[in-house]
Amino acid sequence: MNADTDRPTFLLVHGSWHGAWCWDHLRAALDADGWRSRTVDLPSANPPAGRHEGARPAGMLDDADVIGDGLRRIDSPVVVIAHSYGGVPTTEAIADAANVVGVVYLAGFQLGVGESMFTSLGTPVPDDGSGHVPPYEDARRILFDDVPEAEADRAVARLRPQSVRSLTERVTTAGWRTVPSSYIVCDRDQALEPSRQRELATRADSVHQLPSSHSPFLSMPRQLATLLGRIATTLPTPRR
Repeated sequence: MNADTDRPTFLLVHGSWHGAWCWDHLRAALDADGWRSRTVDLPSANPPAGRHEGARPAGMLDDADVIGDGLRRIDSPVVVIAHSYGGVPTTEAIADAANVVGVVYLAGFQLGVGESMFTSLGTPVPDDGSGHVPPYEDARRILFDDVPEAEADRAVARLRPQSVRSLTERVTTAGWRTVPSSYIVCDRDQALEPSRQRELATRADSVHQLPSSHSPFLSMPRQLATLLGRIATTLPTPRR
């Protein structure tokens, strides 16, 4: 289906260990509904080609720069969808982005100024932040519990280490304070407890639910696309 050019574009921001590949099924569902979408690859889990050995791993602020660049490349209003860790650099990036009309935290970390992933989770900050965190040993169960087996196996095989620096750098500006925000709680999530999601969601302007694991973009992309479309149509129309 041809996308409706009067609608905002979705910018999809993945979480820890993932890449833009995780959005493929959702993008197909959005496209079928007439929505345009773009993605980014966050360098904290996807180091750029040619990066020399010994270079400092990318951090949260580097991820925010990539999101900001992605926003500047979109010549239309944008709704940013931020999954899990992706909510942290998204919060940073949208503060000064004039074309962002809304942000949706999908089981995401909607953090405030001075918070980081580690502080939010109560994880001790390491003295040396130069390393990487591998994916969960039991990623199949924790991240993709309700995803079809073959699809989940493919996803697990594509996960990459996440830089420690991205998990320790603190938010310096909270864009959701000035941009309309929504939160989607994933009720069967085993990576981020639904109770913790509901705490984070108290910062959002609207709260929604899906009966999914941590990865509804793989387990129920059609339902997720429908919900995102419904959220986007409730946002105020920006002036041109």
